[in-house]
Amino acid sequence: MNKKLRFLVSLHTRDNDFQVAQAQSAEDSARKLGIDVEIIYAGDDAVHQSTELLKAIQSRAESRPDAIVVEPVGRTALPQVAQAACSAGIGWAVLNRRPEYLAELRRRATTPVFAVSSDHAEIGRIQGRQFAALLPGGGSVLYIEGPSDSPSARMRTSGMLETKPANIQVTMLKSRWTEEAAGRAVRSWIKLATSQGASIDLVGAQDDSMAMGARKAFQEVSSTGERSRWLSLPFTGCDGLPATGQAWVRENLLAATILIPPLTGQAMEILAKAMQLGTQPAEHSMTTSVSIPAIESLAPRGR
Repeated sequence: MNKKLRFLVSLHTRDNDFQVAQAQSAEDSARKLGIDVEIIYAGDDAVHQSTELLKAIQSRAESRPDAIVVEPVGRTALPQVAQAACSAGIGWAVLNRRPEYLAELRRRATTPVFAVSSDHAEIGRIQGRQFAALLPGGGSVLYIEGPSDSPSARMRTSGMLETKPANIQVTMLKSRWTEEAAGRAVRSWIKLATSQGASIDLVGAQDDSMAMGARKAFQEVSSTGERSRWLSLPFTGCDGLPATGQAWVRENLLAATILIPPLTGQAMEILAKAMQLGTQPAEHSMTTSVSIPAIESLAPRGR
């Protein structure tokens, strides 16, 4: 009788709608594929994530996972952990990164080693086009970026700057990938003297939950006139999940979002097929993201 495969999925946090969707995608795929899956969360802590994965890799043979699917928290894609997994005969799939070590690891690995990513530069380009459609006469955007140690955040910012028109100025704020963190960043910005006279025409965020955190921060502004002005602005985000981002667009809480398909299910399907066939899959696969609503249907806002 064939042994039932066991996969371990390591995600950032429970406090982000895309990470919750990643977990749901893993559970749905496990049922479809007839495999066992364990999902663990790093609490946005790279050291904790590395420690937990090494503990699983170094556990007794009968309790070790057959493969690990990981969305790395920190700057690196856990090269030492990847090496340990491959040495133990455990498959290794990285989400939202394309680590330099993959090619070398794949040459020596007896199990599948690969990466699956969203196209973050294109996600940023889509957001820049959304800004252009919403502000055809130009204006100023308050832009809430992901953390500085996130390659995904940097690529989204680069893509956005590539396509946004020259007549749109951008003020950047850094945040973790959560509603609460974005709310804190915006509250701190509101208190700055430089924000008092700021003429902002749109609030854009690299994540739908971050955009909603910004909205909640502006809802707390004491001046009725100022509060109304802020909340009348278009807000945009990314992820576009049906129950959150897409619902917020329908409710006019967001002017636009970007659909980013969850990655875990695709990674698990690639792993299961490769392990069944004894093959090494493509080194890197990317998903396709789209604007919601379509760029051409966005109504101009602002001046």
